[in-house]
Amino acid sequence: MHRSEITIDLGAIRHNARRLLELLDGAELWAVVKANGYGHGAADVARAALSAGATALCVATVDEGLELREREPEARILIMGPPSEPREVAAARNARLELVVSGGEIPGDIPVHLKLDTGMGRWGLSELPTPTANVVGLMSHLATSDSDPAFARQQIARFREATEPYSHLTRHLANSAAALRLPEARFDAARSGIALLGISPFETDPAEDGLRPALSWRSRLAQVRLLRPGESTGYGRRFVAGRPTWIGIVPVGYEDGFRRDMCGTEILVDGERRRTIGTVSMDAVAVELDRELPVGTPVTVIGDGVLVEQHAKVADTIGYEIACGINAGAVRARRIVHD
Repeated sequence: MHRSEITIDLGAIRHNARRLLELLDGAELWAVVKANGYGHGAADVARAALSAGATALCVATVDEGLELREREPEARILIMGPPSEPREVAAARNARLELVVSGGEIPGDIPVHLKLDTGMGRWGLSELPTPTANVVGLMSHLATSDSDPAFARQQIARFREATEPYSHLTRHLANSAAALRLPEARFDAARSGIALLGISPFETDPAEDGLRPALSWRSRLAQVRLLRPGESTGYGRRFVAGRPTWIGIVPVGYEDGFRRDMCGTEILVDGERRRTIGTVSMDAVAVELDRELPVGTPVTVIGDGVLVEQHAKVADTIGYEIACGINAGAVRARRIVHD
């Protein structure tokens, strides 16, 4: 029997893709589906995004691209990370993938995008070489589009100046945050991942930007018990009852992606917000109740107004990390895709 249930709403992903295309005002939308679609399922997210108007797919590694090619035989697929060895370049060429070059020699006989470092300080060329015949795109990556738009605009200006002589090539710079709020970053295409999933790159309510969360996570109360004053729950006795307190045990823990540093976040129990307490275990988390409830009472970990962004704030991290950490492929989590 499954201990929890993860549902992916492809309708929400299609809505988000159309919303991004509306904001991009003529620029293309390229769906970033690396890390198994940020935990949402790369093939499912890709299919939904393409059906809503996305024109390319972006992943991090050649292996991710090869796997995706099996599901999307005709899609344009861009490998954003550097190949680790010549064998990968050959495999990418055979699978009709496109490569990003951020240093070293430009491989031939395969479509290539040159990546310029405009301020990310990571992968990227310090200067653009003269593009060879197989270069089809020019790109860079924004470091602060979600937090410091002034620096992002400096990057945009550097990119525009450096690439203007080659404006006949496809230029792409915007990520999710820039696609949503920096129209000057549009150029010819935007690479968007987190916004497609309805998670805010700004760690705010995604509805502020017209986005709908695609993932929900539900479980149930597996045990309900009364703690008397002085009794505790969980490792380390981090929660000790100061008065008679009903608690429920939810059978999800850090193995499933409910992280230890998410303790104190709120989830829904029977539709009401309740605080998680104690130490998150590998297989369980405790929640404080206001009354005795029956075993089997429904619990919503994400969804119905409980946002990934809320859990990220408690854990002092970002929504990306929460989403990627949810172990939707675990044997004990049932995964449902709603088309």
